[in-house]
Amino acid sequence: MSDRASLRVGDLGIRSKRWYVEGFERFSSEGEFLGCVPKGIEIRTTLQGTIAGAITELKTSFNQLCAVAKGYGFEPVLTSFNPQHHQYQPQPPLNPHELNRLSQSPEEQTELLAMVTYGPDLNLSRPGMSTAELIDMGQKLTYYSPFLVPFSFSAPLVQGELWPGLSMRTYVRTGRRPAVLVFVDPASLPTVLSTVPAFVSSPQQPSLIKPARTASEIGRIEFKAFDSCGEFGLYGVLLLLLKGLILDQTLPGRAWVPDRQLHQHSAKVGFGDPEIAAMADRVLEAIAAVVEPAGRKVVRQLQSLRCSGRCAALDIKQAIGTGQDWRQALKQQYR
Repeated sequence: MSDRASLRVGDLGIRSKRWYVEGFERFSSEGEFLGCVPKGIEIRTTLQGTIAGAITELKTSFNQLCAVAKGYGFEPVLTSFNPQHHQYQPQPPLNPHELNRLSQSPEEQTELLAMVTYGPDLNLSRPGMSTAELIDMGQKLTYYSPFLVPFSFSAPLVQGELWPGLSMRTYVRTGRRPAVLVFVDPASLPTVLSTVPAFVSSPQQPSLIKPARTASEIGRIEFKAFDSCGEFGLYGVLLLLLKGLILDQTLPGRAWVPDRQLHQHSAKVGFGDPEIAAMADRVLEAIAAVVEPAGRKVVRQLQSLRCSGRCAALDIKQAIGTGQDWRQALKQQYR
C-alpha cells in the first residue's frame, strides 16, 4: 500500500500488514515473547478521504479474507461478545512479568476483557484541529456515546444463551475501557496533561488521550464503543453520525470518561428508554443541520432506525425465538 510507512506496527512487529492476527501476547518470566493467542483477524483500511471509500475498501478486503479463509474451513460469523465464553482465562496462568505488563495502564488492566469482546475502531480526523479542539471532540463523543451505541447493538448471547439485554459487549466493556481515544502530538503532551483533572489520570479510569505513535496519527479520533455490524453499510452510516457530531457546534455535553452505568442501562434497553431515545433524536437533529445534502438522507435513515428501535440484536433474538440455532442466526447477519 502507498501509505505503508504510516502504519502503526507495534514493538513486536506483529501489525506489519493491513490484515493481522489480533490476540493476547504471552511472555516468559524473563520478558521473552512466546507467542500470541488468537482472538480474530483485524482488517485495517488505507487512509481515505471519504466514508464511501473506506467502506468500499473494507468490503473488498473482507471478501478477499473470506475467500482465503474458506479454503481452510472458516466462515464469517457476526459477534460482538464471544457467544460461548464470557471470560478469557490464560493458560498457563499469567506469570509475574505478564502481571506487571498488564498493570501499566487502564487499557492493559482490562486486556483480558478485550479477548471476549469484538467491535470496529471507527477512525476519522478533521484537518486543522488544535490539540485542545481534538480533546474537546473526544470528550464530546465520550459524553454522547451511550445515546449512539444502540444503533449497532448485536450482542444478545452469553454462553450460548439469550441475554435479556441487547449488548453484553457494551454492558461489560464500555466504562472499564474507553469509548473514544484521541491521538495528540507527543510534544504537546506535558501541557495537555497539566490541564487534565486528577481523577482522569487514575489507574482505574479508561484513557481518552494517547500520544501519537507516528506523525500521521496526530489528530486521529478513534471511536471504540460500537458493536460489530453484519451490514457493512451501517459502518458508513455510523461514521456519518460521528462526522456530524464533530461538525456540530451546538451540543454541549462533554465527559472525560464514559458513564459506565448509563452505558450498562443503554445496553439493556437501548432506545426503549425514553430519555436515551430523546437524546438520540436531539443528536440527529443537530447533525442534520451540518452535514451535506447527501448526508441528510443518511440522517433520515438513522431517524428511521431510532423510531423502529430495530438492531441486529433484536433480529438475532427473533431468529432464535423461532427455533433457529444461534450459530445460524449469527451467520445470517452478514449480508
